[in-house]
This record gives sequence, C-alpha cells and structure tokens, in this order.
Amino acid sequence: MLFTKEQLRKLVIPLLIEQLLAVAVGMIDVVMISAAGEASVSGVSLVDNVNVLLIGLFSALATGGAVVAGQYLGQKDREDACKAANQVILFVAVSSLAVMLLLLAFHRFILTRVFGRIDADVMAAAKTYLIITGFSIPPLAVYNGGAALFRAMGNSKVTMWISLLMNCINAAGNAILIYGVKIGVAGAAIATTFSRVVAAVVVIVLLLNQNNAIHLTRPFEFRFHRKMIHKILYIGIPNGLENSIFQLGKILILSLVSVCGTYAIAANAVAGTITTLNILPGTALGLAMLSVISVCVGAGDYEQAKFYTKKLMVQIHIYIGVISLLLIFCTPLIVKAYHLSPQAAELAEKLLRYHAVCAMLFWPESFSLPNTLRAANDVHFTMGISVFSMWVFRIIFSYLLVNLFGMGVFGVWIAMTIDWLFRAIVFSIRYIRGKWKLKYVK
Repeated sequence: MLFTKEQLRKLVIPLLIEQLLAVAVGMIDVVMISAAGEASVSGVSLVDNVNVLLIGLFSALATGGAVVAGQYLGQKDREDACKAANQVILFVAVSSLAVMLLLLAFHRFILTRVFGRIDADVMAAAKTYLIITGFSIPPLAVYNGGAALFRAMGNSKVTMWISLLMNCINAAGNAILIYGVKIGVAGAAIATTFSRVVAAVVVIVLLLNQNNAIHLTRPFEFRFHRKMIHKILYIGIPNGLENSIFQLGKILILSLVSVCGTYAIAANAVAGTITTLNILPGTALGLAMLSVISVCVGAGDYEQAKFYTKKLMVQIHIYIGVISLLLIFCTPLIVKAYHLSPQAAELAEKLLRYHAVCAMLFWPESFSLPNTLRAANDVHFTMGISVFSMWVFRIIFSYLLVNLFGMGVFGVWIAMTIDWLFRAIVFSIRYIRGKWKLKYVK
C-alpha cells in the first residue's frame, strides 16, 4: 500500500482540524462584525464573495502545482518535485500581485457594477473591506501555494499549525480593533490582512528547509521554466477557471439577493458562513484525496487510487451526515449568536436546515469525488461539467425561482442544490466508467 492507515490518519486529521479552525474563526468574525450592525455584516459578506473568487483562482493554480509535485513523488523523482514547487510559488506570487493592483485600481467599478443598488451604509462597509483586504491577496496566494505543497508531501500538520497561528492572530486582531479601538469593518479587514502576511512568511521559511521531500531551492530561482509551468497550468488553469467561474456565478446571483433587502443579505451571509461547517469534512478530505490520488496516479497504481477514493468518500458521507443532523436540531441556538433581526433569523434557520438535508445526500459526489478526476489530470471534463452546471442550473434557475416564482433568497438555495445534484450524477458516472484513468501521461 502506498499509504498506511497511520499515514492517512496523519494527513486527514490535521486537515480536518485546519478546516474546522478556518470555519470557526470565520463564524467568530461574522459574530464580531455583527456588533457593528447588519449593514456591516452585509457589506463584508458581499466583498468576501469577490475575495473568494480571487482566492479560489490562486488556490486552483497552487493545486495544479501540488498535483504535479505529488505525481513526481509517486515516480520517486524528488528533483522535479522541487522544481514544481519553485515554479508554483513564483507563479502565484507574480500573478496575484498583478491581480491585486487591478482590484485596487478598479474597486469602485467592481462594487457598483457587481452589486448594483445597495444601501449606502452597506456600500461604505463593502468599499472599506475590499480596499484593505485587497492587499492580502498576494500573501494569501503564496500561503495557499505553500500549504498545497505540504499536503502533497502528506504533511498537513504543518498547515494546521500555521492555520491556527493565522486564525489566532485574526481573532485577536478583531477583538482589539473592533471592540477596543472600535473601527468596525476596517478593524476586521486589517486583522485579516496582517494574519495572512504572517502565514505567508512562515510557510515560505518552512519550505526552504532542504530536508523536506518537496522544498524551495536555495538560492531561489526567479525564472520561469516553460515546460514545468505548462504541466502546472494544464491542471491549474482548468481548475482555476472552474473555481473562478463558479464564484463569478455566485457573485452574479448576489445581485438577486441584494434586491431582497438588507435582512435577506444578512441571513444569506450568516447561513453561508455556518454551512461551511456543514461541508467541512468534505472540504478537508477532498484536499487529502488530491494528495493521495496524485501519488497513486504518479505510481501508475489505479487500483489503489480507487481503494482510497472509496475509503475517503465513505468517511465524508458519515462526517457530513453527523454534522447535518446536529445542525438541523441546533440551528436556533447557532443563529441566535449573530444578533439578527427576527425576520433575518427565521430565514437563516430555514436556509440552514435545507442545506443540511441536501448536503447529506449528494454534496460529496458533487465536490469531493471530482478531486480524484483532477488528480488524474482529467481536469477539462470536470471544468466543462462544472461551468455548464453552474450557468444552466444555478444561475438560470435562480433567476426563474426568484423573479418568476417570487421565492426570494430560498429560491437561490434551491437552484444551488439542483446544481449539486446534476454534478453528482455526472461525476459519479464518469468515475464508474473509468475514463479518468486514461488522462495521465508521464
């Protein structure tokens, strides 16, 4: 076996803890910001969708580098694995810096064009948060690149501890700047940015350790290698386009949410934050799946790839099922912590319970299973299906359910789960037929 039970446990458990920390601190962030009012929560939630769009792009590129590095490890080729590490860190650093400059230069256009007519206080909060957190895009991109490389080595404990450090800094910064200095949204944005800078510095220092199976070379080579970049981008670009178009679609849908009123934006924001806890096991074990399956594919052992896919998918279903049941029964207590108006709280509870039921049934096949396909270089298929499903089912159905049937924000969430169901069916068929095994070429 390429991975013993102990090695798999050492990979999975830190990933679960890391994702739990990220979700917990994200929920605490919203609770802290809610002290400044629903307008602040709404403004921050709108901008977070723009940030997630950009972060997802660079995370996908980092994933491309990690998959390539993992495949080289499966071939016992540490030299090329380290070359892939150099190239992915250099590429995400340069490209994220360019995106940051564009974001800051066109922030007013982005806010007015994307979100349209929103209350003045919501727009003010969104503008403040966007400008400050814009500076955190390059360090976060570098951190994600480094974290992906550590996962490719099967060493997720490092990223867990860095995530703990980053989230502690963020939470402490929020407490000081929001409650102490009382600068509200600006305080939350400053704390977030500083925590990401620290995380980037730490992960780069650790990657310079030459004893790691995958490490950055000394001195670091500030030069792109065309062949290696091509391999990374072959996986990273389709994955990045898939993530970016997915997030762009979500941003477009926000224009539907925003016209439903501030209470609807706040309910959508709170429910969106809490539901990340619902799918946390799928997110964490999905990252583990990328690392594990890429090594299996690099070694040319597809039977082990199938074995680990089945093993991890069963675990994902069990964990999400348990969390879903807890959320269904504990939703009123959780929502109460966000100090929402009665109307917003009622809507948030409805959204959370609906999400919990659907997540149990088919979220894993929709979002975790495709990682096996990606690890085998079957990235164009996953991109095509994801983009098609996003635009046809999630976006079109959202507009129909909101505008034609008057279902409001709940209609957006119904359209989202229709998108999940379609993906789950198609990706399951692709996996069972085994065409993904033909996509990897050494």
